[in-house]
Amino acid sequence: MDEISRYAVGLDVGTAHVRAVVASISGGGNLNVIGYAEAPNSGMRRGVVANLSGPAQAIDRMLGEVERMSGYEVNAATVSINGAAIVSTRTEGMITTGAMEHEINENDLARVEDVALQGRIPANQEVLDVVPLQYMLDEQGGIKDPLGMMGLRLEMKANVVSTLAPNYENLRRATEGANVTPQRIVPSVVAAARAVLSERQKENGVAVVDIGAATTSVAVFEENDLQYIGVVPVGSNNITNDLAVMLAIDTEVAEEIKRRFATGNFGAVDSPVVIRWRGKEVRFERSQIDEVVQARLDEILTLVRKELRKAHYEQRLPEGIVLTGGGAKMRELDKFVRETLQTSVKVGVPTGLNGVAEAVLKPEYATAVGLMLLAAEGGEVKGARKAPKGGTKKEKKPGLLKKFLGKF
Repeated sequence: MDEISRYAVGLDVGTAHVRAVVASISGGGNLNVIGYAEAPNSGMRRGVVANLSGPAQAIDRMLGEVERMSGYEVNAATVSINGAAIVSTRTEGMITTGAMEHEINENDLARVEDVALQGRIPANQEVLDVVPLQYMLDEQGGIKDPLGMMGLRLEMKANVVSTLAPNYENLRRATEGANVTPQRIVPSVVAAARAVLSERQKENGVAVVDIGAATTSVAVFEENDLQYIGVVPVGSNNITNDLAVMLAIDTEVAEEIKRRFATGNFGAVDSPVVIRWRGKEVRFERSQIDEVVQARLDEILTLVRKELRKAHYEQRLPEGIVLTGGGAKMRELDKFVRETLQTSVKVGVPTGLNGVAEAVLKPEYATAVGLMLLAAEGGEVKGARKAPKGGTKKEKKPGLLKKFLGKF
């Protein structure tokens, strides 16, 4: 491989884990996954940074593994953001161009976007993306791209995705604390959608439901545009905690029970669950586990239904729902979601990747893969020199993280 190469990096900063995927980009634009890793995270509460040092240390530790695998030093990435403060706001704006013969240019598009944002987004909100849903030129609607067209009056209807400015800033500081510059910050469910959805699905109408450790995010696409995004503060860790409380066991054991025995096909198995705990075999009735898991899943799906209803897309999705995130790994969860929400459901995994990609073709890696793909498509790529053999971020830049944490 050349000493200088181009690469795209996706960095998913989740409540329970941080994950990264690195791909090299050939001269022909082909992507090859050359590195990936994950590490436990701390200092996050329901998708939001609550302690700068926790995520910074987790990212630093995890990227050390990525660099050893890929052989390249990571210093910039496209980064995920989460939390219930992420909202969609419908807005519109209008400008006049000055003449009927005026040809619409990039400056006109920027002006109409500024008008659409003015006074519509609170000062304490950070705009993450402006998605033009349609343009109207001299009252002719349904225009997707007015560049080069001629007209006097240009209007735009858009979906503005934003979050609280402090949440945005704290995430940026946490990643910079690990010596990683966030080139772009993207809602995690939007990134996951990029990795698992086809153009046909986004055109016809589909929702991605990303079940994370502490949050569940919903993104609705139609006519190839992001129509709505919402995040609810409940996730798969709530199931683990419920099992720990109801069965009077440690959360580590509860997590093992959830992974090994929880299923969305409730009542199908009645044999007891036997597991070793503190050196002894402990027996639990399957009905106990089913009752706890089903109750929490019912709550999560009730909140998902409310988000779909708020977006006016409840039972209006021809392509149904695609599940992603670590919580989507529960066996037969798609069956339970289908019966509860009365729509088609499938579990989404990234596809079409080359290189050492097999390990990231999982629901929990959808966000990191999507971030990497967005980085490559948006030109957010960097030239990278080979990292020193066996080197890590801490070895190459001694004291950086310690100095950063000392400021806070």
